[in-house]
Amino acid sequence: MKPAEKKQFKAQAHNLKPVIIIGQSGLTQGVLAEIEIALDCHELIKVKIRAEREQRNTLKEEICTRTHAELIQSIGQIIVIYRFNPSKNAITLSAGQKSPRKSDKRRRL
Repeated sequence: MKPAEKKQFKAQAHNLKPVIIIGQSGLTQGVLAEIEIALDCHELIKVKIRAEREQRNTLKEEICTRTHAELIQSIGQIIVIYRFNPSKNAITLSAGQKSPRKSDKRRRL
């Protein structure tokens, strides 16, 4: 994935809440099934991993390999992952379009 695409996904994920929380039981088959469902529905998701740093690193690698998803961002206990779903309309990336400034909206006389 290109760095510009990752940057766009990070921006889109900023307002997301974690849809999956991995707790004491770790990465079970049920948790993996829920991650699969969430990736199929949303493509871009946040996952909260409640574990120590070393265990979080192994869990995030395992999640990405077992779900065939790409790690977009990892900050503390939160990871953002993305998996393209060809049967769904893909997430559109904006081509760097900025919203118009207030001064641009005014009519000039």
